[in-house]
Amino acid sequence: MPVVKLDNHFCLNARCEPGKGKTVYRDTVITGFAFEVRSSGGATYYFIYSDAYGKLQTTKIARFGDITFEQARKVAKRRLSEVTLGGDPAAKKKEVKSIPTYADLAAQHLDHAKTYQRRPSNTESVLRVHLIPKWGTYRLHEITTQAISKWFADKIAEGLAPATIEKIRVIFSRSFELGRQWNIAGADPNPVRNVPRRRFKNARTKFLSAVEAKRLLAEAEKSANPQLKNIIGLLLLTGARKTELLTAQWQHIDLERRTWHIPTTKTGVPRYVPLSQAAMDIIEALPKFDGCPWLLPNPAKLKPYYDLKRPWDTARDAAGLADLHIHDLRHSAASFMINAGIDLFAVGRILGHADHQSTMRYSHLANDTLMAAVEAGAKQMQL
Repeated sequence: MPVVKLDNHFCLNARCEPGKGKTVYRDTVITGFAFEVRSSGGATYYFIYSDAYGKLQTTKIARFGDITFEQARKVAKRRLSEVTLGGDPAAKKKEVKSIPTYADLAAQHLDHAKTYQRRPSNTESVLRVHLIPKWGTYRLHEITTQAISKWFADKIAEGLAPATIEKIRVIFSRSFELGRQWNIAGADPNPVRNVPRRRFKNARTKFLSAVEAKRLLAEAEKSANPQLKNIIGLLLLTGARKTELLTAQWQHIDLERRTWHIPTTKTGVPRYVPLSQAAMDIIEALPKFDGCPWLLPNPAKLKPYYDLKRPWDTARDAAGLADLHIHDLRHSAASFMINAGIDLFAVGRILGHADHQSTMRYSHLANDTLMAAVEAGAKQMQL
């Protein structure tokens, strides 16, 4: 291995020794700095040193021409200082290479989500549409809080809804938290944790009047979907979530006690929903299909409906309720009960709210009930 004083002129004119595939020239000034010339004409800057175990390590700096000689020389000096102070550039490089990309972590995140989430498709969609296209090729340690904050700001500027941004933030943070729990290199600290949560109001307060509800049901009667009128009617009469009703089974209905058992809910707590006579009338009139356990199946497939968008949109628009969402039927059911004098606690129990804060969105509707309560109290005092 020839030892020479490396400089830009020498590297520019250096040639491989005759009969050899490559020649490595070592610098006389910077210990470990080397320049390899190959018979093919290619050349590369290297740094060579002995690690803590006395093993010779060779680390690449750059190909000749990709950086200047002075730049290569500075890298070599920096690595020499690192080795002198007990560092190990090759081990450090190996450690960095061992850090997975976000795409690798996202795949593990999704596999984990499938073990406990009822609808892992939501997580899969956020990962596939938003997170992997942007961050998939980054190694975990390369993803910074500042970069994430700027990306979110750009998304907001593009018109992405704040609720969607929050969903992305939660799932992104969850990836790193899982990586930290699994001791995956580069996942700790979590760069998403310090990204501020944007405050936004996402709760809708759309309620149907009795006249609007009747108009919607009348249009549902005309639908090509034979179950739409039953689905809308039961959503209005029970306050159930759409998925809860579409996956209801006959075994969950107790006609004698007039109750509907919902074993799987959004909050994870099973609940019983009392059935009014109007709800019972709908259920008792439902068609039954041999060997089909579902309460409201698609008659053509004998399986639950996955999407009601087309028949719902048609009936809703025909009823003149273009801004109505199917989840608003749940809010409407609550408003009908509260306006009938039912207290918030009972309504919350029927709807299956995990805490009273969810029910409090309907508190303004209970004003007449509260007024009647204070009037009754005043009369009792006979003041």
